[in-house]
Amino acid sequence: MEKPLRKNLRSQFNTRQYMLSDDFEVFYYSDLHFKAVGDHDHDYYEFYFFLEGEVDMYIRQVKYTLSPGDVIIIPPGIPHHAVIRDENVPYRRFVFWISSEYCDLLLQKSPDYAYAPQHTITSREFIYHFDILTFSTLQNMLFRLLDEIHSERFGRQEEIRLQVDLLVLQLNRSIYEQKHPKTPRENLSLYDGVTAYIDDHLEEDLSLDRLASAFYVSKFHISHLFQDNTGLSVHQYILKKRLSACCSAMLAGGEATKVCLLYGFKDYSTFYRAFKKEYGLSPSEYSTHAAKGANH
Repeated sequence: MEKPLRKNLRSQFNTRQYMLSDDFEVFYYSDLHFKAVGDHDHDYYEFYFFLEGEVDMYIRQVKYTLSPGDVIIIPPGIPHHAVIRDENVPYRRFVFWISSEYCDLLLQKSPDYAYAPQHTITSREFIYHFDILTFSTLQNMLFRLLDEIHSERFGRQEEIRLQVDLLVLQLNRSIYEQKHPKTPRENLSLYDGVTAYIDDHLEEDLSLDRLASAFYVSKFHISHLFQDNTGLSVHQYILKKRLSACCSAMLAGGEATKVCLLYGFKDYSTFYRAFKKEYGLSPSEYSTHAAKGANH
């Protein structure tokens, strides 16, 4: 779902398929009743980040049904067009155009900037699907870039170029890591990603099925990851996190009956039993002891 402040960064869609800038352009579109553009190609690279909608993308006359988290790389000269299956569903995406000349400048800095475009050209693999954490990282970088473009801050132009370069490098890294097997050390990155996701979504359903779906790995893999790193099951880890968050909220003056619902407990009785088992005190006893401690 789109956050209200980000609506200000939207671009007004037009059918222009050529660059006005010599280097790069970026757009954030959210449309209803989208007016489709016919089959076309560019003399620049297009990076397309799909957020929401019922959309099929045709690339060289091959149909690809899109899902949130898809990133498409369209090299110069490749015909493509989108077809909207349901015009009543918002069609949200980022479109990032970058000239071949600017890509060449990046390549002079490091060949790492060119991995994804070269892989796309040689393999004809145009669409890459990312887990929720990786895609969220790219999305946040795009919003930061748009925010800078819309600003009047000191050093704006230089900051825009730095952010563009970092975005291109991050996309190359993400695709490279997707195409190469992870080492045991890199598995820690997955663990860090899942724990960060849990911290940010304590109020939501955090079943093992959902975590496995969000990160495109098996439930078995996530279960073993937590057992190896914490000695706990995923369920036990999430429960401890929720209880800890409730403690912090209660110490800040929150009512236990309301706080528990904010952090993913379905009802107070479930929270009460889990809390007493974990801490040996009822929520009210915990709050009383904490209050007495603060007064000494």
